[in-house]
This record gives sequence, structure tokens and C-alpha cells, in this order.
Amino acid sequence: MNEMTPPLPELDHKRSDRTTDMPQDPRVAHKRRRGAIWLSGATACVLALMVGWGVWTHFARASSAAAALSARQEAVPLVRTMNATAEKGPGMVDLPGTMQPFDAATLYARATGYIATRNVDIGSHVHAGDVLVVIAAPDLDQQLAQARAQLAQMQAALLQAQAGRSLADVTNRRTSRMVIEGWNSRQQGDQDRSNLITQGAGVRVAQANIAAQVAQVNRLVELTGFERVKAPFDGVITSRQVDVGTLVTADQSSGSALFSIAKTDVLRVQVYVPQEYFFALRDGEGATVTVPQLPGRVFHGTVARNAGALATDTRTLLAEIDVDNRDQALSPGLYGIVHLEQRRDKPVVSVPSEAIIFGKNGLSAAVVEDGRVVLRQLNVLTDDGAQVQVQDGVKPGDQIILSPPVNITQGMRVRTS
Repeated sequence: MNEMTPPLPELDHKRSDRTTDMPQDPRVAHKRRRGAIWLSGATACVLALMVGWGVWTHFARASSAAAALSARQEAVPLVRTMNATAEKGPGMVDLPGTMQPFDAATLYARATGYIATRNVDIGSHVHAGDVLVVIAAPDLDQQLAQARAQLAQMQAALLQAQAGRSLADVTNRRTSRMVIEGWNSRQQGDQDRSNLITQGAGVRVAQANIAAQVAQVNRLVELTGFERVKAPFDGVITSRQVDVGTLVTADQSSGSALFSIAKTDVLRVQVYVPQEYFFALRDGEGATVTVPQLPGRVFHGTVARNAGALATDTRTLLAEIDVDNRDQALSPGLYGIVHLEQRRDKPVVSVPSEAIIFGKNGLSAAVVEDGRVVLRQLNVLTDDGAQVQVQDGVKPGDQIILSPPVNITQGMRVRTS
């Protein structure tokens, strides 16, 4: 295989060496230098053109941006406006309220014993004087019987004392005449007179004992009367804590609760009035109440009373509106909206919230005068989220800008739609 290997290209190396060693033609070298110079010049021209194009493009963009900025600054924006109007009549204030019964009470046992009879349950409508439960209290009944027996004894003792006094009086009169006539000694007369005084004191003691015993009997009679628990007023039973057979105690500190009763034919709607409406609230004025779950129903009431002082933590005044509920359409504990009339001493201007500008100096509004913007500081009276009632700052007839531009400034020219 070695014999068939072709020879190495030695001759080629030699040829290349000879070629390298041969002198170059001056014309060829000159052409080559001219081609290199031309190529360098063309590259420089291309680079110069590219740099020029970049510079021109930069200045063109800068000029366009400056022109756009100048045009935007000099452009007159188109704005929406509305004419401010004055509200002279009373305004309406909507406040959340909670309904409470006109009267409410929890009934406790005043007699110790067992529940013998229960006549009502939760939801029962009762009238004043109706018997709710009967308590079996045999110990109390026996105490009353004993007190009455003791009263009878004391009354008999009084009769006895009165008889003794009558006898002492007769004896004293007889002895006194006999002492004068000399038939009895003075000592006997003094003894009979002292005996009369003693018997009279015994009568008075017996009378006092009877009076004390009568009071004791009357107390026990009252206590036994509490064995029949009665409704204190017309209402509905809202809770029950006992059933037949339940042991109840009449302890003053830990007495047993029996029922809770509420008067619901008239409801007190409690509402907390903010300070901004305090001076416009008057007792006796009308009010209306609505309930979200009863659409279309309006309940009329009267501002009946108020706390007379604002809470220092919330700056609100507790007021109560009495609402007629004889149809039992409402229940204690319901949530409702109280609508109160707000009397105004002078007209106010309502500004929509979309026209309000919030700044470091407070709230303001933009008004258009002779095609230019005038910023007015606002003296806000009330704010319900949708409308802001203003006392000062704008006046009826002013053109107020709605949704003013972000870059709005004093004196800016605007166009109105």
C-alpha cells in the first residue's frame, strides 16, 4: 500500500516559493493601492451618510415633539359644564336606624316555688293584667295562714286589754269617791289609779301589735299575689325561660327570670344624627322610615325625643322617632332608613362630586368665566358621596366644569360643550 501512495506536493511548495520570490509588477501594485483607497473613501462616505441620517432623524423627532408640545400647550381643551343651582327648600337626610319596642321588660319571680301553670309562650300577644304563669308556693301560703292566726290572737288580746282597762276605770272612780268620803285610804286610791293607767297602756300595746301584724299579713298577701304573674302592659312575649315544674326563687340578687315582654304597637326608631344636622333637628317634626325588605312601604313617624347632648367619641346625637305599628308590619330589632327633613337658614348650592378638585388647600371647583378657568375654594356643608352641598365658593348660575382635566390651571382657556 505504501508503493501506491501518491507523492507529496513538494513541487507546489517550491513553485509557491518561487512565485513569492519573484518581483511584483509596479502597475499591479498601483492598481491595488488605488482600489484600497477607493474602498476606504466609499466606506467613509457611507459612515458619513449614516451619521447625517441619524442626526437629521434626531432633530426631526425633537422638532416634532416640541411642535406637538407647543400645540398641546396652546390648544384650547373642550370641557363639559353645568350651571349651578340654589336649593332653597328643606333637604332630606337619610340615616340608618334601629327599631326598638316602645316598652320592654323582663319579668322575675317574686315568690319562691314551682311553676304550676304556664299560659303563654314566645310570640303570644297579651294584654295588661293577663295571667302568664301560676307559681305553686305552699310555704308562702302557710306563712300567710300563720300570720292571719297571729293577727286573730292579737285582736283577742286587745279585747282582753280593753276589758281590763274598763274594769280598772270603774274601780278607780269608785275608790276615788270612797277616799274623799273617808271610807278608803289614799294608798288604795293611788293603787287603783295606777292600775287604770297600766291597763290603758296595755290596750295601746295591743293595738300597736295588731297594726304590725296587719302589715305583716298584707305583705304576705302581696307576695302570694305574685304567685300569679301578670302582664304589666299590652305586648308580645319575646322570650321564655321557664316551663311547668321549673323551680323559681324570689331572691333579690339572683331571682329567676320568667319572661321578656315588649310593647310593639308603637316602635322607637333610634338614630344617631351627625353634628352637621344637629341644629336642624327639632322634636315634634315629622319623619319617615323605610325598610329595604319592604319596598314601596313608607312608615310615618314623629321625632319624639333626643338625648340633648352629643356623644364625644362619635359627635352624634341619639334621637328617637315614634312609629305607629298597630298593624304589626314591623318588629323590634329591624334595620331601617330614617328620612329627616333638613331645614336651611339660607340657600345652598349642590355641586356634583365629579366636579370637585382635591388639592393641598382643600376642596375647590373650576368655574368658566369669559372662556377662562377660575378656581374657587369651597366651603362644604354636607357631602353624601354623589352631591356636595356648598355654602360658599360658587353661586347660582356659575358654569362648573365637570371632570376637569388633570392639568387645569388658573386662567386656562377652555371651550364649553
